[in-house]
Amino acid sequence: MKRALIVIDVQESFRARPEWDRIADPRIAESVNRLVALARAAGDLVVWVLHTEPGTGNVFDPAEGHVRPMAELAEPEAGEPVLYKTSHNAFTTTHLQQLLTVAGVGELVVCGIRTEQCVETTARVGSDLGYRVVFVTDATTTEPRGGLSAEEIVERTVVALRGRFAEVTTVAQLEAAAGLAASSA
Repeated sequence: MKRALIVIDVQESFRARPEWDRIADPRIAESVNRLVALARAAGDLVVWVLHTEPGTGNVFDPAEGHVRPMAELAEPEAGEPVLYKTSHNAFTTTHLQQLLTVAGVGELVVCGIRTEQCVETTARVGSDLGYRVVFVTDATTTEPRGGLSAEEIVERTVVALRGRFAEVTTVAQLEAAAGLAASSA
């Protein structure tokens, strides 16, 4: 089964927000880069997804200059699509499903910013569309919300997804399954 890594919203827009100082893992790019390297080594498709809010004047407005991958991320290579979305999931306002269908992809590995929002929603929609979904917990991050710590939000997301919408794993577990020594996080 062909696989695709979907990198969701790991973009400078989040770092430009005042909430960035409360983000659980400000070094998320390191974990995502490990997944990108793993995907490329396996010949998997890597899809980059960026959130946009055109015309708002906020950090997600492309005119403000922050809607771009975080500087520490590996650069998208030739043939790796960069999609721009305006909804919480990576499917609704992009041509992601068409792209995956044409490429013959049946399995999605998802990671990115806002564990409980854009990444979880993409995992759920992907599952509903018939994809096998792998949710990589330590390659997602979020900030505290609604009286919950970031860790509690991640745990709630894991409980909601595991066994129903996605297989839940870590970067090190995926590296081990590929026969690679786990890198230090």
